[in-house]
Amino acid sequence: MSSSSSHGDKIRAYHILIKHKGSRRKESWKDPEGRVIRNTTRDAAVSQLKSIRDDVVSGKAKFQDVATTVSDCSSAKRGGDLGYFGKGQMQKPFEEAAYALKVGEVSDIVETDSGAHIILRTA
Repeated sequence: MSSSSSHGDKIRAYHILIKHKGSRRKESWKDPEGRVIRNTTRDAAVSQLKSIRDDVVSGKAKFQDVATTVSDCSSAKRGGDLGYFGKGQMQKPFEEAAYALKVGEVSDIVETDSGAHIILRTA
């Protein structure tokens, strides 16, 4: 079995999550009491991600570096790496966006109950 098929239909992705006051859980590793998150509007989260995405796509910033400092997900400690996952493991909008990407591609803004994300597919 070659390494490319050893994960079956699983893909691998990194993401950057920005939580906001509409997020399901209003705390994160960098904002344990949720002070910033509770005061962040959805629009502010989306516009922050849009500018991050522009920097990443243009090559001004490295996705993993930004994820480490900015992402509200605990995966930030791994540069945003979520590892391999299959269908049904992620929230539907996230899964659909991740599977639609080509390897090396960065998604547009994806919104889930967790907050707003951009996704980088790596495998």
